Order: sequence, then structure tokens, then C-alpha cells
Amino acid sequence: MAQITLYLDDATQALVDEAAKANGVSKSRWVADIIRTYAAHDWPQDCLALAGRFTDFPLKQGAPCTQPADVPRLIY
Repeated sequence: MAQITLYLDDATQALVDEAAKANGVSKSRWVADIIRTYAAHDWPQDCLALAGRFTDFPLKQGAPCTQPADVPRLIY
């Protein structure tokens, strides 16, 4: 099993301590779970369950893919 060293300020360390305790897991386990959650490349199941549920969604097959100019795009 790999080990990493994290340098955290006192406030962030306190957040990790509190969150791990509240979830009943070790700090290592809590951090690993957060990494798995936020570094995953898969969509959450509750989000995937919505696929196809909106019949009037503008991006269905054959519809033009447009976005108003005043709406900022999110780039990941």
C-alpha cells in the first residue's frame, strides 16, 4: 500500500479530523474515500439514472447543440 505525506494548515487539519470522526473512519480512510469520489471518471449512478428521462432536452439526437453566448462554459 502506498503512503503519501500531506501538508495541511491547522484549519484544514481540523476539518479532516472532524470529518473522519463524524464518519467513524480513520483520517487515512476518509481522505482515500474523498480522493476516490472526486478523482473518479465515472458519473454517479443517480446522475446516470436520469439519462433519457427528459424528452424535451435540447441535446437529443437531431437537435442542434447550441448555447447562448451569455452563458459561461464550464471547462474541466
